[in-house]
Amino acid sequence: MGGIGKTELALQYAIAQLEQEQYPGGICWLRARGQEIATQIVTFAQTKLGLTFPDGLDEKGQVDYCWGHWREGDVLVVLDDVTEFDAVEPYLPPSDPKFKVLLTTRLNLGSSVQSLSIEELDEESALALLETLVGPDRIQSQLEDAKTLCGWVGNLPLGLELLGRFLARKLDWSFEKLIGRLESKKLAAKALITKESGMTAQLGVAAALELSWVDLSEAEQELACLLGVFAVAPIPWHLVEECLSDRDKDDLEDIRDEGLRDKNLLKRVEERTYQLHQIVKEFFRIKLQESSGNGESLKQSFCKAMVGIAQGIGNNPTIDVIAGMSASIPHLEELVRQWIDILSDDDLTWPYVGIGRFYEGQGNYGLALPLYQECLEQTKKRFDSEHPSVAQSLNNLALLYDNQGRYTEAEPLYVQALEMRQNLLGTEHPDAATSLNNLAVLYYDQGRYTEAEPLYLQALEMRKKLLGSEHPGVALSLNNLAALYTNQGRYTEAEPLYLQALEMRKKLLGSEHPDVATSLNNLAALYTNQGWYTEAEPLYLQALEMQKKLLGSEHPDVAQSLNNLAALYDNQGRYTEAEPLYVQALEMRKKLLGSEHPGVALSLNNLAALYTNQGRYTEAEPLYVQALEMRKKLLGSEHPDVAQSLNNLAALYDNQGRYSEAEPLYLQALEIYQKLLGDEHPNTVKVQSNFDDCRRRIKESNT
Repeated sequence: MGGIGKTELALQYAIAQLEQEQYPGGICWLRARGQEIATQIVTFAQTKLGLTFPDGLDEKGQVDYCWGHWREGDVLVVLDDVTEFDAVEPYLPPSDPKFKVLLTTRLNLGSSVQSLSIEELDEESALALLETLVGPDRIQSQLEDAKTLCGWVGNLPLGLELLGRFLARKLDWSFEKLIGRLESKKLAAKALITKESGMTAQLGVAAALELSWVDLSEAEQELACLLGVFAVAPIPWHLVEECLSDRDKDDLEDIRDEGLRDKNLLKRVEERTYQLHQIVKEFFRIKLQESSGNGESLKQSFCKAMVGIAQGIGNNPTIDVIAGMSASIPHLEELVRQWIDILSDDDLTWPYVGIGRFYEGQGNYGLALPLYQECLEQTKKRFDSEHPSVAQSLNNLALLYDNQGRYTEAEPLYVQALEMRQNLLGTEHPDAATSLNNLAVLYYDQGRYTEAEPLYLQALEMRKKLLGSEHPGVALSLNNLAALYTNQGRYTEAEPLYLQALEMRKKLLGSEHPDVATSLNNLAALYTNQGWYTEAEPLYLQALEMQKKLLGSEHPDVAQSLNNLAALYDNQGRYTEAEPLYVQALEMRKKLLGSEHPGVALSLNNLAALYTNQGRYTEAEPLYVQALEMRKKLLGSEHPDVAQSLNNLAALYDNQGRYSEAEPLYLQALEIYQKLLGDEHPNTVKVQSNFDDCRRRIKESNT
């Protein structure tokens, strides 16, 4: 690759050997690119060694005479920048131990030649090179910008030397200012073009790469332009094959290996995975833009292939899917950054959705959020304010907010998406059913059960009618309705729905699927609420193992299963088994969901309940208080989870004999439950009993 420092390294080696007198026979430096090697050898022998030639020798004969009559002692022959080995090979010295030949080249000369591959510098070495040119004070005072500057040229020695010498002249320029100029001008920036006397390199960065470019065939240049569309990241070769699906795969590999790899423009980083240096990628992208007709076709091929990758990432991707897709994500993100305007209307949302699902599937909601926000902006920009793609984007963003516990932000987006879908697609459409279901989930999460139930029922009936009685969407609706009934204490209505959803999911999705694990977990929770602990435990364990296998050991669903299993052990008095599971779930939720999330509040509440059951009141109280405050902040002052926290904190005070502090908390919890769940709900009955007992104890203590 041009600019890596081959000539400079060879020069420094030759100078060092000269100073150490390692080659008494002399050091002969020959320039191979665009020069007559034979003429240089003959001229060197005449001027430096004083050789005269017999008459009648042709050019080859004169060269052979030089090697045969060279002065005594070891000789170093340097051929710099060899572009065609076959052109110089006839003139190389004979196989004599006295001659040592050093070639610098951008070519891969194969196993017949002992080679030393020169890579770009590491960060420490790149900073050290820059420091020799601009001084340590400027580096240390702007260290992060200096690192960014090195990264911009991919730690390429030629680029670093050009930038360093430029900054040495521009004493009033900050590194940040130069970075801005590079971002604006790219390889056309003056700092990457202007060379000074004293530099080994004869060309700027782009001009150095141009020498390699002109040696490429038309097919090799086309492949280079395509690679310039990708991100600066390892490129799985199957992505390239999908972009050029009409090409023979073996021919494509030959173009790659005999063209780009042999000229060291492309590096193999692992099996069927390749990468461009950042500067080379930038150069290829310039060539892509210059190739107007074919360039647009290559961009479209890239976008089409990457949309196909995005479409392959479903909801709740398993760890196998995530592992298989991870190498494609940087290139999907590059599509979003650079090529989004090339996508067709039908494909516009797919890259955002694919990347969003990839991150959501790992519980990385913070990484998914900007993708969904940008997707909404792009669809609004591309389409009218009312369009199915806009509705989809609203729904996706609302769903993410819901998962983050940001309910007040989610609701207006869900409502807007529902209304838009009903207006555009009709009131009976699968997308309208999805919006009804999602809005019902939000109401459920907020404890607004009476508002959620009719929406769940409407979505269920619509899905049965539109999708058939056996469909994953129908199973989801059955599961959600059963969860609502469970929270309302309507256990006999919930169980058959859970069982129906479980069997349907096993039949449609297979016995090992994230949705099957969810159904097992939910059914176990129903049995736990009814005190059927022996029935619940094997289901919890089965769900947990399945989720770990499919989703990985750190995932929100795994945290939920750990929490539920711990709650079961807690209810059975198996405290030593429950505590580590509660702690593990809490830490996982904090890591994945953030320190303020309804799931974190639930874990705090449950761990406090365990400590209370063990009589560890001083450890329990701050956790209960923290959970209560978090729930009020996130869910509002009237929510079943808030009532639960009030009741639990009151019970703690009650156990400590702090009856006057407990009584008002019991009363607040009772009023919330009565309002939201009704007088007959098990939670309401329990709190009513707690409140009555507390008042009785207060009365007894006063008599």
